[in-house]
Amino acid sequence: MTAASPPEVLRAPLVVEFPFTRSLGPVQSAFLTGLRESVVLGVKTSDGRVVVPPVEYDPVTSEEIRDLVEVAPTGTVTTWAWNGRPRPNQPLGTPFAWALVKLDGADTALLHALDAPGPDAVRTGMRVRVRWAAERTGAITDIACFEPHDDALDAPDAPAPEAGPAPHDGVFEDPVTGIVAEARLDYTYSPGRAQTAYINALSERRTVGERCPSCHKVYVPPRGACPTCGVATTDRVEVGPAGTVTTFCIVNIKAKNLDIEVPYVYAHIALDGAGLALHGRIGGIPYDQVRMGLRVEPVWTDGGRYPDHYRPTGEPDADYDAYKELI
Repeated sequence: MTAASPPEVLRAPLVVEFPFTRSLGPVQSAFLTGLRESVVLGVKTSDGRVVVPPVEYDPVTSEEIRDLVEVAPTGTVTTWAWNGRPRPNQPLGTPFAWALVKLDGADTALLHALDAPGPDAVRTGMRVRVRWAAERTGAITDIACFEPHDDALDAPDAPAPEAGPAPHDGVFEDPVTGIVAEARLDYTYSPGRAQTAYINALSERRTVGERCPSCHKVYVPPRGACPTCGVATTDRVEVGPAGTVTTFCIVNIKAKNLDIEVPYVYAHIALDGAGLALHGRIGGIPYDQVRMGLRVEPVWTDGGRYPDHYRPTGEPDADYDAYKELI
């Protein structure tokens, strides 16, 4: 007799993206607009230090600072790390070094890419200069990268560098007043044994949790172990399908790429037999009639692998004492 093989644990590639739009204050606006114009600006603190990139508040005293200065596009590597396998959307498509560069005239270092043929060509203390992007829009990417720079090879008639940072009023035509910060994370997710069983059951329109053998709480979705008792939860329990709204919120802001008209209600729902509530959208009822204690049931769409939303069952509301411990 052969033993049954364990079910295959699920794996799936996932992407989390969040394009964050933010406005800029006068210091950051001047810094990014300056990059667009091939100018690097820092800010001078009350004790005379020059911070690049500039900040709006002194990191020591927390006082507001606005004393902008221009620093040189050349500098010195203070430390570095080699990146042999660049990821998508990184500054360079070929291997490069991440480096902290203290620009001439600055007292702090700026993190950016350093283009070099290999790690043997990079060292702490090496001289580098900014390589400007061909097209500049007012973003940190206007610095395409740093590149090695030997001051001794400068033309003999080149002007001597400034003795120190030069004051700058931060005024430019058509200043940059806002940016969109693109945040993205690509990863492969494996839900593990417990949630694999939970997801597979959902595809059959069943909701399955796991019971702790010690405290007997039924976790939905299951976690594989009880966080209170610290023991494995291997006893699977089917719960629901109906449940009770324990608490809820009304959503008034429409999310991008989400085809749901606002306002709508998102709620915590304690399925019958579960030891804690899960969340889901409430439909089939005006948003202003949703209430704590409302009895609801799942609504599935054709081919859906999880409930699209929950709707009222028509039963009387649950008594508060029946769900107060699940709020």
